[in-house]
Amino acid sequence: MSAKILLVEDDDTTADFVSKGLTEEGYVVDRAANGRDGLFHATDGSYDCIVLDRMLPGMDGMAVLAALRASQIETPVIILSALGSPEDRVKGLTGGSDDYLVKPFAFAELLARIKLLIRRGTSAPAVQTVLACGDLSMDLLARRVTRAGKTIELQPREFRLLEYMLRHAEQVVTRTMLLEGVWDYHFDPGTNVIDVHLSRLRKKVDEGFASPLLHTVRGAGYRLGVEP
Repeated sequence: MSAKILLVEDDDTTADFVSKGLTEEGYVVDRAANGRDGLFHATDGSYDCIVLDRMLPGMDGMAVLAALRASQIETPVIILSALGSPEDRVKGLTGGSDDYLVKPFAFAELLARIKLLIRRGTSAPAVQTVLACGDLSMDLLARRVTRAGKTIELQPREFRLLEYMLRHAEQVVTRTMLLEGVWDYHFDPGTNVIDVHLSRLRKKVDEGFASPLLHTVRGAGYRLGVEP
């Protein structure tokens, strides 16, 4: 069965261009020319991906997105926008979108991003409820972290950061990987957010224990692992 895409775009030229390209690629495309119609279509939950213009008549794209997420509709959303500053991208991503593409854009790039989001949504995740590295353990269901039997209290972002590091235990992870995997940024915001959170996490995970688990790999990134 062909994947189904909802395109919410008020500019006819852009909508025709994207719709034609996606149809030629074998997708089923539904269109809406304003925010309210887009939200009405999106709430039926039948779409594999939503391509959402940010500036729409009637109801802007960010309001549509907020309404979808408030309704527990987790369909992947790619925001299209002429607003391309780092602040605008951050607002779009933290507002619940899965990706953010600035106009003008290449159709090939939009297509690649749609394919990636659909693949993520349809791939069956491995059933794994406990992650571990050395004497460090994370119970995903209980949201509990322990090291050598001692409970470690983490803030939500620290928990997500440690979960990512545990899923890549003994591997070097780059700043780009962390920005995309933990903060959902597909660009570098130019801040020290990673360093701040890793410093806090290192204090909680390593201080008071015999050997460190969080390591900085100079010039490459970071690694969670047991020293040989």
